[in-house]
Amino acid sequence: MRFFFRSRQFKIILSVVSGVLILSIILGIMGSGMAPGASLISAVTAPVRRAASEIFGSVGDFFDSMKENNKLVSKNAELEAEIEALRKEVADTQSLKEENELYKSFLGLKEDHTDFTMVDAFLVSRDSDDIFGSFVINKGSLSGIKKHDPVITGAGLIGYVSEVGITTSKVTTILSPDITLGALDVRTSDSGIVNGDYELAKRELCKITNLSRNCSVSVGDYIKTSGEGIFPEGILIGSVEKIGSDKYNSSIFAEVKPFVDIDSVKGVMVITDFAGKGGITVKSEGNKK
Repeated sequence: MRFFFRSRQFKIILSVVSGVLILSIILGIMGSGMAPGASLISAVTAPVRRAASEIFGSVGDFFDSMKENNKLVSKNAELEAEIEALRKEVADTQSLKEENELYKSFLGLKEDHTDFTMVDAFLVSRDSDDIFGSFVINKGSLSGIKKHDPVITGAGLIGYVSEVGITTSKVTTILSPDITLGALDVRTSDSGIVNGDYELAKRELCKITNLSRNCSVSVGDYIKTSGEGIFPEGILIGSVEKIGSDKYNSSIFAEVKPFVDIDSVKGVMVITDFAGKGGITVKSEGNKK
């Protein structure tokens, strides 16, 4: 607004208004001081006075409009500030809800697995180029996290820590062929090896291999960890979706849908220690197809 009063347009308007005002005053004085010709003066000055009245009215309307416009601009600014505050409130509420859900899962797992030592963490970034769904969490060695620590949620196994920094860590998921872990069918106790596969990862699946041809594994069965190596016993992995025969040997395999939706997970728990923790059973890193 202050820039308008310094503009050339405003100076022109001010000059016209001032000229009309002065002319109206002069004509008014002349008319009042010349009684005999008052009607003639009045007739002559009437158009000027009407023009002056219209100009003053227009100028008044203009300034009223500018005042209303300023009120609207101020009101819009207030509304935008309120909307931004509401957005932040919603974001904070969502973040708090996610934290509460993670802590509920954390406490539930602690009750079920009293031997677990765990660290809760949240995702900070994903590797969009990695078909196996690796991601980075906001905890590292300062929080006691070590390479090859298992990573889980309340729904089941996600994978393991493949790289550790001071305050962040990278997680490799069970969709990756880098992971190999012993597994059992919950219903039948048939054993096999779970690992990732490039083609299956496109459908967010992994597989359990080395199943005996005499096994009783069926579609819909739950698969859990057997407790060998770096993964504790009894962590749910997923459910069997399809069973097939391995063309290279006499065993069969099953395609497994992980219980954890890896693409949407936000909060995780890293198991830094557990009873019976064994050695490393992961493939050579970097050996991805």
